[in-house]
Amino acid sequence: MLGKTVTIEIFGTLSEKKLYTGQIVGGRDLRQVYIITNSELHGTIECIVIAAAVGDVSSRTRLIASLPDEVFYEPEIIKRLSRTSVQYKKITCIYEKSCGAVVYRYNERNEPRILLVKNHNGRCWTFPKGHIEGDEIEEETALREIKEETGLNVTIVPGFRRISTYRPYGKIRKTAVFFLAKAEKSIVSMQQSEIDYYLWVSIDDALIMCRHENDIKTLEDVKRIIS
Repeated sequence: MLGKTVTIEIFGTLSEKKLYTGQIVGGRDLRQVYIITNSELHGTIECIVIAAAVGDVSSRTRLIASLPDEVFYEPEIIKRLSRTSVQYKKITCIYEKSCGAVVYRYNERNEPRILLVKNHNGRCWTFPKGHIEGDEIEEETALREIKEETGLNVTIVPGFRRISTYRPYGKIRKTAVFFLAKAEKSIVSMQQSEIDYYLWVSIDDALIMCRHENDIKTLEDVKRIIS
């Protein structure tokens, strides 16, 4: 059901009209659902199934939907479901958002070097990043993830923010936000559970090693700023 457009009959509202209850109509699957929204809903509406709250063996999976033009990520879904009695072990969501940065430093010859990492199961070199947690803003997530994955304390350069959107697994719709961040030290302490390899390379080498088009475009913007 994830990612499908369904017709839902609205039953009522919870939590100051930010969370509604309803039921899928017009098909074989007539399950009740929660609808997360920032709008006021009435009657019968078209929605997208954006998440599933998976329970244990004795609990039924609860579907969560939203309007087609509204995007909600896992932290916000968890926050709104906390106002209900739904019990679940994990949430699967079609929208995923991560934040990170192109981390650079200058070597002893005052030449810029870019930090590239390769994550577990990752086929390509990329930049350190990770998912937003709780009520974090994007910059907080980027700084936390860089620290956790590399051990580096970095400073975000103001005015640089690039967005990459892609669908690696069909239904899942990922958004990655990258900042530009400067590191003063070169010693990286890898988080073994997340990263397999890292390298400090020149910008030109990074442009060759990165394969994703969005990463390459981001690096080209970085090159114009720090070279």
